[in-house]
This record gives sequence, structure tokens and C-alpha cells, in this order.
Amino acid sequence: LFHKKNQGKGAALRHGFGAATGDLVVVQDADLEYDPRDFNRLIEPFLDGGDADVVYGSRYLKGNRYRVDGFYHEFGNKMLTAASNIFSDLSLTDMETCYKMFRREIIQGIKIEENRFGFEPEVTAKLAKKRCRIYEIPISYHPRTFEEGKKIGWKDAARAIYCIIKYNLIMK
Repeated sequence: LFHKKNQGKGAALRHGFGAATGDLVVVQDADLEYDPRDFNRLIEPFLDGGDADVVYGSRYLKGNRYRVDGFYHEFGNKMLTAASNIFSDLSLTDMETCYKMFRREIIQGIKIEENRFGFEPEVTAKLAKKRCRIYEIPISYHPRTFEEGKKIGWKDAARAIYCIIKYNLIMK
């Protein structure tokens, strides 16, 4: 699936989720900071009668390989996760993770509005409101530097705070 013009991560995911036909749907960024071999770990809570609706891959749970990221980037992620947890009453370690695997009917039942990185706090709030059964699994992470093309920044963090408030408190 392609967009003629880049519309952002949320827009691309919305398009892909709408076209999905399998039982499970997973988010994978093209920059390969996240290792696709971890899909096998993400799928485990769905197998053998597992009751997972959604599985988040956490960069911060023990048991994963993790290249050290910049302090402020990791600190920002953890603060946004904490804020999200406060408003959603979840206990995630990594709300901002790319790796989210969904039962297809769950993600297709959520209207995604955000076009960029606001997708992460939006979908987390909406999953919490639906009382979805969310699991976290440790994953590998190999972060890019800004010199290598990382695009997320402080404006995205500000938008995430706005989205945490909007989708947890304002939107029903």
C-alpha cells in the first residue's frame, strides 16, 4: 500500500489496518530499529488459548538486547509512558514502542485519528477504554541517532502529551 505523498505514521497505519485480513496485525517501522525476529516473541500471548488482545514489545523490560540510546530520548519515552499510565490506569513500561501486535478485529474496531507519532498515545488510550487485555514482551532495540535519520523530536513529545490528555480525558 502506498500514499502518493507522505502523510505520516498514523495515516500509513490507518490505511494498513483497514486493508488487513489476517488474524493478527503488527506494526513494523521501515528503519529496522526493531528486529522482525521478535515477532515470534510477540505472538506467544495469542497462542494456545492465550487471552491477549494486544501485545506491546517493550524496549525496557529485562531480557532483551538494547543498544544504549541517548539519555534524554529514553527519559522522554519513560515520562510519556508514565503520563499515559496515570491517565489510562495501565502499567506499561513502553507506551511509545513501535511494536504493537493486535488481534485484527480489535485494531479495526478503533478509529485512528492521528496522522503522525500521536498514534502511540491515541491507540493506547483507546485500548485502555475498551478494556483490552494488553501484554508486554521484552524486545531487541537498535536505535538510530538523529545523524542517522531519526525524525522524532520535542514537538512530537508535546503532541504526545496533548494526545494523552485528549484521548484519555476529553474523547469518549
